[in-house]
Parts: sequence; structure tokens; C-alpha cells
Amino acid sequence: MIRRHRFPTLLRSAVFTAILCAVAGGASATDASFPATPPAPGPAPKLNVPTPVAQRLPNGLEVVSVRRDGLPLVTAQLVLRRGGEMDPANEAGLADLTANLLTKGAGGKSAPQIAAAAEALGGPLQAAAGWDRSAVGITVTTPRLPQALDLLASVVRHPDFAPDELKRAQAQAVDDLRLTLSRPTALASLAAGRAVFGAGAYGHSRTGTPASIARITRADVERLHAELYRPDNAILVLAGDITPAQAAQLAQASFGDWRKPAAPLPAKPKGDTDGTLPALLLIDQHGAGQAGVVAAHVAPSRRDAGYYTGVVANAVLGGSYSARLNEEIRIKRGLSYGASSQLQPMADTGLWLAAAQTKNPSAPQVVELMRQQFARLGDGQVPAAELAARKATLVGSYGRSLETTAGLAQQLAELAVYGLPLADIGQYIAKVQAVTPKQIEAYARQHLDAKRTRIVVVGDAAQFAPALRKADAKAELLEADKLDLDSPGLQPPAAH
Repeated sequence: MIRRHRFPTLLRSAVFTAILCAVAGGASATDASFPATPPAPGPAPKLNVPTPVAQRLPNGLEVVSVRRDGLPLVTAQLVLRRGGEMDPANEAGLADLTANLLTKGAGGKSAPQIAAAAEALGGPLQAAAGWDRSAVGITVTTPRLPQALDLLASVVRHPDFAPDELKRAQAQAVDDLRLTLSRPTALASLAAGRAVFGAGAYGHSRTGTPASIARITRADVERLHAELYRPDNAILVLAGDITPAQAAQLAQASFGDWRKPAAPLPAKPKGDTDGTLPALLLIDQHGAGQAGVVAAHVAPSRRDAGYYTGVVANAVLGGSYSARLNEEIRIKRGLSYGASSQLQPMADTGLWLAAAQTKNPSAPQVVELMRQQFARLGDGQVPAAELAARKATLVGSYGRSLETTAGLAQQLAELAVYGLPLADIGQYIAKVQAVTPKQIEAYARQHLDAKRTRIVVVGDAAQFAPALRKADAKAELLEADKLDLDSPGLQPPAAH
């Protein structure tokens, strides 16, 4: 047996301690000259993105391409203009499950064979469904793009939906959902969606519930695929080392014989309806070690003229570590490891979520802090220094999203799905920088009315419910193990 001596570890520890002491001594000697505040954000960089080109094949397939020279890489995404909002009642997660199954057998190839074919081309074949879109994509070197598009066409147009693969995908989805929904903040977020959108198309869980996934049959998957996966509902996005002429030629070769069905494309259902849940909903997840607090509010759609104002307003509220929610909840008070917000605009509406996980007894305080920060956006103008810093985080994040061909394709797909000008991909920085404090204040007053805010708290209710119900007599308390997650009211139908 080899005896291991502790001397090297102790030596390293001593050296490290000596360095710390030297640094501390040096810092104390120069405290007067050491900067007390971080430097101001520098000027925004100029964004240079080639203008994307949109073309259309005779069968209705839209082909959108943007050329980036320098590297022989191309990302190809086949995007459908429909997603989770098309899930039928009691079949939440159908669109996501259907997309997931595309790569699990198609065109005479099994799931392992499809995975091997994609790897041989240089990258994984990935598929998923979100709100308003479903997509399959792959990134390859330029010479292999024709074969990649053939593989993409095969899985999109000729999926097997084999019963054993469906069963396996359902089992995996149910396991994932049970784990996810055991987390207080995840359950609170799902309930908040129901509180805001009610029975509307965006109210249910986009990835489904354990009960809804189990109900889905192969016939359901085949029907949704037949209705939505069609050329006149699709966009082929090509980003990277490719010209518009090459994009049209390759699209025609792989998708030109894809026939448009005679039946009309199903209309999108209404995104939101009046919810029946109270403004403050408490869910008892008995024994939970912490509480999840989520504040939700309906927001404008992606095509709203004030979209960029909303983006900046969200950056101020909770879009980064130094934003207001994290500043008040974590940094100043230590009530959570992190508090944040996100703005998710969709086709005919949108959702604004703020979330934090905290100790159960601290939940009432976090609820009040969230309410205060939502209201504060409309109560006064954002100081110039704070606004500049938040804009800098947005600009930097957007710039990083365009560094890869996959990120470029993703941004381009969003514009195409919502019918927005493709040239907007190069206008993001300018439009963010143009947002003023007055616009944010007006936006918040118009869209963040406190009367329409919905708050959900999930955790060990015995530790927070009494205080919250004392402050709001209309607050409702439900038990987590008795929820019907597929019901707009989260409760099973009354027994007759």
C-alpha cells in the first residue's frame, strides 16, 4: 500500500495563506486609491449581421437563410409555426411528445441508426416543441449539408411513431415530470400559468402532466403530425456558410416534393381566457424544505410595438444578478439563493414571471417584496446608471447568442415564426438602446396593473399560510397531492 503524505497539501495551504496575507496587506496599503465602484458600462458595440433572405418553394415551404463567412458550418432548422398551444384538452404535452418522437425512428431507420447517421454528419439531431413552434435542427460542415437536409426531411416527413418508442418516451416524460413537479418553484410556475391564462391555449403545462402524457395514444400523435407537419406551415432556416441561391436549391432537392395537404391548416386557439383561480394561491406541499414563490402577470404579444420596452423593463426587474429582484431578495436580505424574472411573449399574448425559492417562514416577506418591485417599475423612472447597466447585460447576452450558427438560426426562427421583419435581427442593439426611462414607466403602468398580478406560493403551508391568509382573506389553500394539473381550476370535477 502506498502511504500518502500530507506535507504537499499543507505546504500548498501555507503558500496560499501567505499569498492572501500579502494581498490583504497590499490592499490595506492602497485603500485610498482602490476603486469603490465598478466602472461605467462602455459604449454599445455595433452589430454587423448580414440581411437574411426569405424565399418560398411552390409547395409553400418558406426558406430563410443568412450567410456568415469564415467557418464552413451551417445550422439547419425545420420550424413549424405551431407548438404546445395546439395540445387538445386533457392531452397537454402532445406537441412536445410528437416532436421528441421524430428522431426515434423514421424512413426505415431506427432511433440508434438515426443517431448514428447524425453523428456521422458531425452533430446531434435535436427536436422539441415550444409555444408557437416545433423544430428539428442539426449543425454540420458545409459539404455535408445536403445529406443533413435529407435526414431532416426524412424524420419530419416520414416518422414511424413506433409503439415501443412511444411507450419509452412516455415513461421518460412521466419520470421527468414527477421529479420536476416535486420542486416547489416548478409547481408554482405551472399553477401561475393556469392562474393567468385559465383554460386558454397557453394555460396548460407545455411539457404535459403525468396524467396527460399517460393518456396520449399513437393515434393522437399521428393525427397531430398530419395536421401540423406540412410545407405550408413550415420554415427552413439555414444559417452559416451558404448563399441564398444554394439555400433555395438544397431546399428544393430535399423538400420540393413534400405535398401540401388539401385540408386547411388548423387555426390557433385563443391563448388566454379569464382564469378562475384567486390572486393569491397557496399550495401545501407538506414537508417541503423550502417554499417556491412565483408572481405572474399577463404581458403583450411578441408583435406588440412596445416589445423592446418590455425587454428592458424585465432586465431592470429581474433579468440578471444585479437586477432589482435579486438585489432586494438575495443581496440585501439573504432570503433566497436567487430571484429573477422572465418575459415570454407569444403569438397573441405573453407571460411575465418572477420567481424565487426561500425558507418557508420567509415566503410572506418574499411575496411582499415581489409586489413592491412590480409596482416600483411604474412608480418612477429608472435612474440613468441603472438603466445603462441593464442595457449592457442585454446587449452582451444578445451578442453572445449570435456567436454560433445555431444561435443565429434560433434568433432568425423567432422572427420568422411571428412574421416579424427579418432585418430586425441586426436592429436589436439599437432598439434596446433607444428605450427611455419614461417609456418603461408608461409600459409598467399600462401592463403591470397590480389587480391582475397572480401570486402562487408552494411549500409547507403550515409555516406561511396563516400570515398570508391574514393579509389576504381571499387567498385560497389547496393540497398538492390532490391537485388536478390538467384542470384550469387545478381541482378535480366535483363528484355527483
